[in-house]
Parts: sequence; structure tokens; C-alpha cells
Amino acid sequence: MELKYKLNDRPATGQLILYSLQWFVLAVAVVVTSLFISTGTPAEKILYAQKVFALMGITTIVQVLWGHRLPIVVGPAAVLLVGIIAALSSQGAEPNTNKIYTAVAIGGIAITILSAGRVIERMQKIFTPRIVVVILMLIAFTLAPTIKNLIFPAAEAGRHTFGLWFTILGVPAMAFAASQLKGVAKSLLVPISLIVGCIVYYAIYGGFTDIVSTSSHSEGTIFIPAIEFDASLILAFIFCYIALLINDIGSIQALGAMLNTDNTQHRCRRGVGVTGIFNIIAGAIGVIGPVNYSMSPGVIASSSCASRYALIPAGAGLIICALVPQLIAILTAIPNTIIGVVLLYLMGTQLAAAFSMLSADKSADNFNNALIVGLPIMIALLFCMIPMDVIPAIIKPLVGNGFVMGVISVIVLEHVILRVKR
Repeated sequence: MELKYKLNDRPATGQLILYSLQWFVLAVAVVVTSLFISTGTPAEKILYAQKVFALMGITTIVQVLWGHRLPIVVGPAAVLLVGIIAALSSQGAEPNTNKIYTAVAIGGIAITILSAGRVIERMQKIFTPRIVVVILMLIAFTLAPTIKNLIFPAAEAGRHTFGLWFTILGVPAMAFAASQLKGVAKSLLVPISLIVGCIVYYAIYGGFTDIVSTSSHSEGTIFIPAIEFDASLILAFIFCYIALLINDIGSIQALGAMLNTDNTQHRCRRGVGVTGIFNIIAGAIGVIGPVNYSMSPGVIASSSCASRYALIPAGAGLIICALVPQLIAILTAIPNTIIGVVLLYLMGTQLAAAFSMLSADKSADNFNNALIVGLPIMIALLFCMIPMDVIPAIIKPLVGNGFVMGVISVIVLEHVILRVKR
């Protein structure tokens, strides 16, 4: 692939702004689709969004300058989204977010420690290509109940018809657009879909100005009020962080191979270390932690610009957004239905990537290998729907998390029950 600007090139100011704008719009879309997990009053939700925008902006700049030093967009980790949703649902009507974000911080500490030595290289022997494929699938499948609740929220039963038709028409439209669009337009499909969805939604139901005017200020504390430990919850998040680690390593190594960078392993350790540090910070301030996103190679291929410096203004833009509550209010006014439909499409693309890897690696070339893939997914779906009142309280955060149960199942099947003797 021929690039107009390579990794360490500095585009002229005008072109740098244009390339940065593309990264900024993409980063905003990635952040916005994760903000529905915030709890509390509208003002507290605005503060949550401000903290997430600031954290992602700072993480982006640090990664580009001192971490992996690659042009990779940073956003809230989908696997932590799964973990936080499961933890919130397992705790009932009044969840203890202190326990949740203490577990997030401890997971960040674990990732940071792992990045300090050569443990990452040894762990790659445990996480075979088949396990990685299953983990990608588990993230998509275990988010399905949440996506359903976003598209068809119980509090807005009168608008379910809109959710139905927007799903039926919107998802195929996004798939068709992805197959037809080229270059920058293709990489901006998600933010364009969010904008179009909002225009259609508020044109039908109105209320946009009311939402923004009543949510233009923030309140709350920067840090979580107290550190509270829950062993079962911490263990559940450790499994989530295993998946985050795989995601992070995969994103860095894939882009490193694409750009033919030098010393990719060293970049990987530094990048994972920065991810771990900022996940500790995320837990301390009570928000979802960051991860390096794998969509970055597509953006570079479409724009022919691999300059890491193009992400610095984009990261600064996220920080500026965090300082303006009125702007945050506008960005967070995207209806849950629209977020749900876009997440449905994104998880569909993730499943497509997993199936593509499954085919390329021939990871399901016989019945037993296919069982290692299929059975954990069924187990995960079961534990996503299991009634919480039948699970003992002490293990509820662990057993009540379908993703975690799926990861445990695939590791046991791959390395113990259906292990291939060599």
C-alpha cells in the first residue's frame, strides 16, 4: 500500500487539520456509543461523559507520543462495557458503582504489571487463534440483550415501532453503504449513521432542544467516593481484562504489520502499559476504561495517511469537548434507539471478522474444534439470561456475567477437555 504520509511524517497544517478531523469524528462516534451505561441524574451523566471524553483524549495523545507511537484511535473498551453492564444488572435497582470501578482499577493494575515483563509473549501461547475468535464472538453475542433494550427501551414502549423499522431499514442500509463507499466516506459511516438517525428521530418526535437545555450543566465528584472490594466482581473483571489485553495486542500488532514498523514487540509492551495505566485512572474517576481500536487500519487505508501526528489534534479535540458541558449535552442527546441500531451493525461487523479469522485459520475444521467454538457461545447466552435470584450473592458478579462464563468455558474446552494430544 502506497502512503502519502508515513508514520513519522508531519503533514502541512491545512492537511493535518483535515486528517485530524476525520480521526476526531470517528473518536467522538466511538465514545458516544458507550455513554449509555452512565447512571444518576442528567447532570451526573454529563459529568460522566466529560470524564470519558477527557480520558480518551489524553490517552490518545500519550499513546501517540510515548506509548505505541502508532496512529490508532482510542475509545471505551467494548469488553468492559459488557462487564459493567453485567455488574450493574447483577446488583439490582441500586448498584454499588464503587465496587465496579474499584474492580476496573484493579484490572488496570494487572494489565500494567503484565506489560512490564515478557508475560505477554507467554500468554499468547494460552490464547490460541480459536480462543481469540471465540472471545470476539462472545463480546458481540453477550451485548445482544443490551442492544435489544437500547432499541426497544421499556420506558418508551410507544416508540417501539420506530425501533423496529429503523432496525429493519437502517442495518441493511449501513451494510449496503459499507460495500459501496470508498475512502474517507467509508471510514465515516458510523458517525454519519448517528447523525442521520438523530435527524430522523427528532424530526418525528421532537424534544431535542428540551433535552439539551435541561442537561447543559454537570455535577458530581471527579473521583469515586470510596474504594470497595468485591472478590467475585474483581475476578469477573480480570477475565474481561484478558479479552481487553488480546484486543489491545491485536490492534497494535495488526497496524505494526501493516506499516512494517520496527520493534513491534517493544511498541506493544509500551502501548499495553499505557492502556493499563489509564484503566487505573478510569477506575479511580469512575468511568469505563480505554482500549486501542482495531478499526484504525481501515482509516489509514482510506486516507493514505499514516502520520501519528494527525491524532494529536483529534485527542485535543476530545479534551476540548470535555470542557464544554453544552457541547457534551448535544453529543449525548443521541437516542438510545439510534445507539442500539449502530451497535447492532458494529457487532455484526465484529462477528464477520471473527468468522473470517475462523475460516482463515481453519479453527473449526472438525467436530470437536467446532464444539470448542459453539459450546462457549451457548453457555454465554444462557448465563446472559439466567435469573439473578437463583445465583448465590457471593458469585453473582462472576456467574451472572455471560461473557466471563464463555471465556472460562472456551479455555477449559481448548486446553483440558478437548485438548489435542501432540
